[in-house]
Amino acid sequence: MRQSTTTTPGGPALSTHLTRRLVQLYVGLALYGVSSGLLVRAGLGLEPWGVLHQGLAKHTGLSIGVVSIIVGAAVLLLWIPLRQRPGLGTVSNVFAIGVFMDGTLAVVPDVRGLLAQVPLTAAAIVCNGVATGLYISARFGPGPRDGLMTGLHRATGRSIRLVRTSLEVVVVATGFLLGGSLGVGTVLYALAIGPLAQFFLRVFAIPAGDPGPAAAAPAAVRDAAGPEPAPERAILPR
Repeated sequence: MRQSTTTTPGGPALSTHLTRRLVQLYVGLALYGVSSGLLVRAGLGLEPWGVLHQGLAKHTGLSIGVVSIIVGAAVLLLWIPLRQRPGLGTVSNVFAIGVFMDGTLAVVPDVRGLLAQVPLTAAAIVCNGVATGLYISARFGPGPRDGLMTGLHRATGRSIRLVRTSLEVVVVATGFLLGGSLGVGTVLYALAIGPLAQFFLRVFAIPAGDPGPAAAAPAAVRDAAGPEPAPERAILPR
């Protein structure tokens, strides 16, 4: 008596595709946390949200990584009235970046002198660009801070550029007043991260239709992954 067998459409290919996306997601988030920790140790200024996290850390006694997790979770709550839908990458972002940031700070000492600070700042910014390309290209949903920006963009009708700039000005100003590190590193980050992210988005891009995972994946997998925005239209993962 012959035993019937069933085949899942695109099974092996789907598994490989999903595995690659998951690896890119978590390697990207880990590198993002590492790069943020290196910026702290370089001492020349942090990325905009990092300035806020550091300022809050100084006043709460919590580590900057823990503050990053708390702020990320609080921002995620703001998605509710904006009707934003989180994905696996959104939730993972909240926790992973803060954990790897604190891990980096635990093993990397402060750097003194411009001959060491400048190269470390540059390396951290490039690492952040690599992390951005990996994380966004995985297409598991935006980070909580980016989701807030896109949600406000839809709710207010204002441009992404205006919404993002306004939020980050408020974030940087608040963080600076709280004692966060604002400096030349902050300026370099602002100037370089866009071109770097765009370059690495192309390097690590995973074709959305390869090999048709959206059609073949079970509903539970698709729901956990969240929407798959086109990488070239995505914005930074914080």
